[in-house]
This record gives sequence, structure tokens and C-alpha cells, in this order.
Amino acid sequence: MAAEEDIILLTENLHWLKKEAAWHYRVLPCSRSDHQLTLYCEEGADQESLSAELETLLGYEVLLKPIHASRITVLLSKYYLKQPAGREKAVAPGHHNADDFLKDLIREAKNLKSSDIHIESYENKCRVRIRVDGMMVERYLLKKDEYPELINKIKIIANLDISEKRLPQDGRVNFDEKDAKFDIRVSILPTLYGEKVVLRLLNNDATDIDLRTLGFSEFDLNNYLQGIKRPNGLLLISGPTGSGKTTTLYASLKELNKETRNILTIEDPVEYTLEGINQVALKESIGLTFPAALRTFLRQDPDVIMVGEIRDPETAQMAIRAALTGHLVLSTIHTNSAWGTVSRLIDMGIPSFQVASTLNTTVAQRLIRLLCPNCKEKALMVDDAFPKQFTPPVQLTHHYVSKGCEHCHYTGYKGRKAVYEVIPIDRELALEIKNGNMYIQDLLKEKGVETLSENAFDLFKEGLTSIEEIYPLLFNY
Repeated sequence: MAAEEDIILLTENLHWLKKEAAWHYRVLPCSRSDHQLTLYCEEGADQESLSAELETLLGYEVLLKPIHASRITVLLSKYYLKQPAGREKAVAPGHHNADDFLKDLIREAKNLKSSDIHIESYENKCRVRIRVDGMMVERYLLKKDEYPELINKIKIIANLDISEKRLPQDGRVNFDEKDAKFDIRVSILPTLYGEKVVLRLLNNDATDIDLRTLGFSEFDLNNYLQGIKRPNGLLLISGPTGSGKTTTLYASLKELNKETRNILTIEDPVEYTLEGINQVALKESIGLTFPAALRTFLRQDPDVIMVGEIRDPETAQMAIRAALTGHLVLSTIHTNSAWGTVSRLIDMGIPSFQVASTLNTTVAQRLIRLLCPNCKEKALMVDDAFPKQFTPPVQLTHHYVSKGCEHCHYTGYKGRKAVYEVIPIDRELALEIKNGNMYIQDLLKEKGVETLSENAFDLFKEGLTSIEEIYPLLFNY
């Protein structure tokens, strides 16, 4: 198989293949002699029939070199870019079109379930990209003279200073058009060739959020539900930025939201609104911080408290205090694993005996992109598909690869699903925490804890995702 880091396509060779043929057969030009054309193809392809078709089409003897399917998609997108319909949509200065374009762009991003819109300026062009399922997708190219009007329009609706172009600015927009109503966070950053704008689309509707559809296995779901049903204690969800922690928290609050419970939250920002829950937005500029809100919460007779994030020792101390005084506290924390939460709290200065007596459940989660059902294809399993330290629980002969089509913007993926690792803290684990024993992997295995790696592999085994998506999690096996 070709070494992927060595693959550099020469632009003068691209004309050997038409764009349509490159995407249809998923091949790329490598080299050419008088009578032979060497092409990169994806591993697992039927090389005999593929080369026969290409020889008929191109009039050359064809030699194929296989590389990973995901690499083929990346290179096709880079060298044979397919422009989405409407890509050349322009913002015409002086004709009041910046407003219309911005509204259409936001609606389009919302319909595509995008989380962010990136509007960027470079030396010779400006572009608009959106993040769909965690991946950036380029949607529009704008002319340099159209860019300033669009930026000024964004600044005006976000109540920002249009004359300030040297310093970063942050704002907020309430988008209310027809059936679409949601908030947008605006961040503006001065760059070398102009201001870069990021619009974060916040989904205010929590109606469809349900713990049972997020991705928990039946075993993990039962353990998690036991954790949020406890009358007190600290339940923490860990994972990197963008791993879906907040969505899991809101699904938990929705499960707990009963007329008999007083639920208070402090968030930065409030991403969803839930009827029946008292939600507070963080305002550090006026002293409304996580610790300050928690102090007041304890005088508000709460049953359940949700803290957006435990990010400093003072917030950790207040959360522990709330859990010790008989409240259920839900929050997020940045660690790489569920058990790593324990070490993180101790590093923040929380005594191990307090962690042992308050922590009731710790969770790790990640978001896995799902293969597009319209274009995924079956491929043969190769011997070195997994990391050396990972032993697959079952041997597979085939797997599915991402291809790329109009439905998935040629990324090969459509939609995401969370995978979890849930550790209920029972008496035995609490004793290990109290004694400072952080190496308890064998004990967790005895208790049947399903790891992130195992749950991710299950998605792969079912043909729902690719090796590339689960590969980073297999190192934690």
C-alpha cells in the first residue's frame, strides 16, 4: 500500500482524469509512461474490474496503487473540488443584499444542523465554511469587495462597534425568522487580511433531547439513570470540547424535571431553555461567576443543581460542598477518561476522602461520526487496520468505508452518535479513591464497565462508522 504521507499530486497531471471520472471511480493520478497510467485507488476495491473499466475509458494500461479510503476522499476534495449548487452566490454592495445573504446563510446552516459558521478573509479571496457533524465544509466564495459589507452587517445586528477593526469583539444575536428562533454567539477576530467571524448557532429547543437516543448502551444507560436518581452526590461528565457533554446534561435535566423538584442551573451560555427549570446565565463581568451562583443556590432550597463546567478549584470546592449538604450536583469537567475525573478533582485541591464521599457517577463521552447511508461501501478488512495494542473482540472480514456524495457534502459522513463510559462509584471504588489508588483498570473490568473503546468498536462492527473515526479511541483500550 502506498505511504500516504508521500502522496503529492502534481497539478499539471490532474487533466489526465476528468472530475466526474475521478469521483465516480474514486481514483487519483499518480504517474504516466508512454503506455501505462498509474492511479491511486482505495484499498478494498475490486482492482481487476476497476482497471479494466478505466483502461477502456482512458485508452491506457492502468496500474492501481491502493490507499486508505478516507485519504482518497480528502485528496478528491482537495484536487477535484465539487462545488455545491449556489456556491457563487454573491453579496452585492449597495443593493441591500448583505442582509438577505446573511439570513439565507444562517437558515441554510440551521437546516444542515451546523454548529458554527466561519466567515474568513484571505489575500485573494473570502470564503464561508460551516461545521457539520464536527467537520468543516466550504459553502461559498465571496469577492474581496463584498466582504466588508457582510462583516459590518453582522456587527450591527450583534450590537458591536463597526469602526473597531483592531481588537476582538464578542456579541450575541437573537435570530427570529418565521419558524426559526434561536440564539447566535458572535466572535470577531482581526487577522492578517481582515476580520474573521465565527457564528455559533445555539439550539434553544430541548424538546427532542432524550437520554435513550443519545447513544448509551442498555448497560450504561441503566448505570447512568441510577446515578441521576440518587438524592445527592456529584455526577460528572468528562470529554473534550465539542463531545456533546452539555447535550447529555440537558437530557438528564429533562429526565429529572418534575413538579416536585427545585432545579437550578448556572451556565455559560444557556444553550437550551427548559420549562420548569430555573436557569442562570454566567456574567463574570459583573461578578456572577460559577462559585458566586452556587453560594446563592444553596440558599434557594434546591434539589438538583447543574453547573456548566467545573473549571477551577473554587468551583470544585463549592460543588463538593453542595453535594455534601444533600444536593444532587451535575456538571462537566475536562479529562480524558471517566476515571481521570478523580485525579482531576484531587489536583484541584479536593481531599480524596471528600471525593470518595461525594462522587456518585463519573462519565466519559465522545461523538462518533456516522457513515453516510447513501454512499458508504463495503471493503475488505486489512491486517494492520487497528493499533498494535488493540485486540479486536471479534474478527471481521469486511467493514464499511466513507465514499462521499452530495447528501454528505462529499465528506462520507452524515450525523453523529455519542459513545460513553459510565463508572458508578460504589463502596469498593470509593474506598480505592480514599486510599489514593488510581490504577484500578482490572477492578473496573471485573465490574463490567464498558469502555469507550468497546462501545466505539460496537458501532464499527455494526457498519455504522469507519476505522478512521474509532481509531483514536482504540488507544484507550
